[in-house]
Amino acid sequence: MKLLVDFFPIILFFISYHQANFLVENTFIGSLLDPAKAEVITATIVATGVAIVASFVQVSYHWIMTRKFEKMHLFSLALITVLGGLTIMFGNPDFVKWKPTVLNWLFAAVFFISFFIGEKTLVERAMGNQIELPEAIWNRLNIAWVVFFIISGAANLYVAFYYALDMDEKTRMDTWVDFKLFGLMGLTLVFIILQAIYLTRHISEEDEAIEETIEAETHHQEDK
Repeated sequence: MKLLVDFFPIILFFISYHQANFLVENTFIGSLLDPAKAEVITATIVATGVAIVASFVQVSYHWIMTRKFEKMHLFSLALITVLGGLTIMFGNPDFVKWKPTVLNWLFAAVFFISFFIGEKTLVERAMGNQIELPEAIWNRLNIAWVVFFIISGAANLYVAFYYALDMDEKTRMDTWVDFKLFGLMGLTLVFIILQAIYLTRHISEEDEAIEETIEAETHHQEDK
């Protein structure tokens, strides 16, 4: 459920981009747009506007349900509002294309800085109440998240600005919109699954170590 909430604006961006013609022809949105603009620009403006509204809904929903604000949602809202607003204002998709990269690299920086601020890394602060792991494992997980965010940001940048330069503008934009949903979401799901497998292995090792310690202590007591 949380993953669905996290990807809510991205999903609506994807849907509204590919259904932009329907929204323009059948809703009030059409009256707000310049009909002289190219189809790809119109679709991007519609999708960006929907994503901005969806991000406000996302933040509001989380606050209503938990009475707390999720920092990731707030960062995303700020970026889509600023970069998306520039895209709508100037009719230039390049601004909103930067949003996933800026957000991912911002998170990479935050996770990396957590090595030097406080006694625990960001991953341990988030998950330390549920499981116990050696500090070295927490540090590896934190580094893994840093690397993941850097790679995700770079992948978005490549698809947005350097992939298939020989194609027309609409085809390249379609490709980026599809990648933004399926590519980045797919990368996230694969990373989470790999992290779960890694955690399961080390949790098992920790349990075995505890059992061996208890067993050794029991034998020691019996020897007495």
